[in-house]
Amino acid sequence: MLVFPNAKLNLGLYITSQRPDGFRNLESVFVPLPWTDALEVLPVVAGAETALALTGIPIPGEPTTNLCLRAYELLKADFNLPPVQLHLHKVVPIGAGLGGGSGDAAFALRALNDLFTLNLPADALESYARRLGSDCAFFIRNKPVFAYERGDVFEDISLDLTGVACKVIYPGLHISTAEAYSRVQPHTPRHELRTAISQPLETWRDTISNDFEDALTPHYPILGEIKAQLYAAGATYASLSGSGSAVFGLFPGQELPPQLPLPSEYQVWDGRL
Repeated sequence: MLVFPNAKLNLGLYITSQRPDGFRNLESVFVPLPWTDALEVLPVVAGAETALALTGIPIPGEPTTNLCLRAYELLKADFNLPPVQLHLHKVVPIGAGLGGGSGDAAFALRALNDLFTLNLPADALESYARRLGSDCAFFIRNKPVFAYERGDVFEDISLDLTGVACKVIYPGLHISTAEAYSRVQPHTPRHELRTAISQPLETWRDTISNDFEDALTPHYPILGEIKAQLYAAGATYASLSGSGSAVFGLFPGQELPPQLPLPSEYQVWDGRL
């Protein structure tokens, strides 16, 4: 079975309070981004062991700790799954705030559910996904949501960005989640995100922001420079996604985003949402 785990964008991201469990409460709007990896899941012959092959962008850490393997082990603990061969071809940048690893894990759960006819409903798959990471559960239903608490509790929203031209720029800068969170302090947002996101996209520039952007840009000025480039090119709304370092711009009414003079080492996704 071959699936294509997609990334996500954060439209606004606020760190609102500290949790007793050591995590932070947040508020954000998650939307799918059709920048994808490729994941193949195949059963193997009896007696063989489960294995994971990795190609594409190098993934830090030992393959045995990869979230796709952990997803398999989670389901295997509850179901009599045979060994499988997993092959992940990594395309979505790592440490970019696009949820690429979380998407891989969730799509692994979905693929295993379908391949072995486990018949797990979406809410059960979300429960497994939450055990793998805060963002993972989003990719089970994979539709725009208002996310809160750890970013793993969702509320449906009426938001349709279908066909909006989008450019995502990753400057090759890996920002760890630990570093990003160490630079932000919880606070009450200046604007209520659920209200702001329901207003015309033309208003978002003044009412929707990302707390990580304000915290990280003084240390990584390139983030602000990319955002300024996107606005200069005509973006209606531009922002850091997640905890960085990918910056995106939305260009409603255009067939495709404009081309920008960018260094060759940058990774860029152009398309329509």
